[in-house]
Amino acid sequence: MTDINDARILILATNGFEQLELTVPRDELRRAGAKVDVASPEGKPIRGWNKVDWGEAVSSDLRIADAKPDDYHALVLPGGQINPDILRINHDAMRVVKAFLDSGKPVAAICHAPWLLVQAGAVRGLTLTSYKSIRKDVENAGGKWVDKEVVVDKGIITSRSPDDLDAFVRKVVEEVREGRHRQRKAA
Repeated sequence: MTDINDARILILATNGFEQLELTVPRDELRRAGAKVDVASPEGKPIRGWNKVDWGEAVSSDLRIADAKPDDYHALVLPGGQINPDILRINHDAMRVVKAFLDSGKPVAAICHAPWLLVQAGAVRGLTLTSYKSIRKDVENAGGKWVDKEVVVDKGIITSRSPDDLDAFVRKVVEEVREGRHRQRKAA
């Protein structure tokens, strides 16, 4: 068990992340007492997507290649269409995602971010949710898709959209407190 005040949480993102899906978890988890780092491909500021157009820039704390999953208690993956589509073909991002999955530490993915879980081969046999447009991707990868604001299965937390952020962040805090989950491996 880890108290949220002692927790270190990593957020992976690149240009095109859905604005609120990064900023709300980052800010709320910090307010709850966690140390939260944002990792981007170059370790430089990245620009969000705010529903229909480019949003604000967010600073990065480190490069994804320099992220050490052993230093963190949980991983948060914001969605948007652009962000996870770029990250799922980024070798360093997938290395980090797979390391978290293999460790049993909580992994939280919202909106289109479950694409990263699909890419990692981690959804077979799990129940999860996502933005509705990637439902078939989840199902084709062997996952059971449900339409709920938040779903947790073996420490993998998923939500559908920015509308679900309150429940999403609450579950991240709860899963960090619960700790590692066993019997999970990325393919």
